[in-house]
Amino acid sequence: LADNADVALVNFYADWCRFSQMLHPIFEEASNVIKEEYPDKSQVVFARVDCDQHSDIAQRYRISKYPTLKLFRNGMMMKREYRGQRSVTAIADYIRQQKSNPIREVQDLEEINSLDRSRRNIVGYFEQKDSDNYRTFERVANILHDDCVFVSAFGAISKAERFSGDNVIYKPPGENAPDMVYLGSLTNFDLIYAWTQDKCVPLVREITFENGEELTEEGLPFLILFHMKDDLESLEKFQQEVARQLISEKGTINFLHADCDKFRHPLLHIQKTPADCPVIAIDSFRHMYVFPDFSDLSVPGKLKQFVLDLHSGKLHREFHHGPDPTDVAPGQPIQDLASSPPESSFQKLAPSEHRYTLLREKDEL
Repeated sequence: LADNADVALVNFYADWCRFSQMLHPIFEEASNVIKEEYPDKSQVVFARVDCDQHSDIAQRYRISKYPTLKLFRNGMMMKREYRGQRSVTAIADYIRQQKSNPIREVQDLEEINSLDRSRRNIVGYFEQKDSDNYRTFERVANILHDDCVFVSAFGAISKAERFSGDNVIYKPPGENAPDMVYLGSLTNFDLIYAWTQDKCVPLVREITFENGEELTEEGLPFLILFHMKDDLESLEKFQQEVARQLISEKGTINFLHADCDKFRHPLLHIQKTPADCPVIAIDSFRHMYVFPDFSDLSVPGKLKQFVLDLHSGKLHREFHHGPDPTDVAPGQPIQDLASSPPESSFQKLAPSEHRYTLLREKDEL
């Protein structure tokens, strides 16, 4: 059911958990309220997963605390979990909001010229609303509306932009940034979703105190560039090298950049201060590892090796035991330095029962 519904809210719970028990009747009642408004099961579904009985499902969706409410659209899990109040009204409102149309329809092409150019905008020009092309566009907008602004124009209004048929374009941030046109099939959901996601979700995202928790919940380690806010040159270099060396690692690690000044505390974990920036580090949620020298960034393959060494366990091993020996005589113990890599600074945000948070550190700065 959850796979086919436009919107599914799934309650991952454990019977022994007091908060899960408290949520049950509320979740049940919210489900009944919404069922009256959306009786069609293809529109909205409420579902529950007992994580003790279905630990494989809990693992697949990286559930590590109970209860966790996750939103799915057409079977695809959304990154942001439900974090609102656990009341019937709040949950029902949240679902209504998810069902509201994420696409603004313009009545005049002049409105396109006055779009907020500090945002990422996706504009669709369609002959008619009742078409497969538009329905695919709608599905994409439903999933990515937190990351981009979606706008559409129809019929006579959009005619000037449809000289070769229906058309979708991306307007990147910046007053004079040139438009980019989607050239693939408009009915191929996977293609247009991949293209739109690539435009709406930058490869290297900024981590802030506000979104730190959300990024942590994606469950992937961080590769972070710490740079001074006005040092855009280092950021550009980092973005280029990530795109050049690490595009194949996209699903295994999150590429982020952070303001050195705001994130003094995480820097302290690796014995650095803003004066040392730019600094590149990996946070595995257990430990932090520093990329030895920022100027090595452009050495082909060096950044990629750093990330591969995390995945293979080499960073952890070398921190404890010194550089990997080339050959060890049988029975020869490897010297243990008995120290440990600096602790993760985002571990406090990482899903766990002990959820005090990095955000507190903001007040100590």
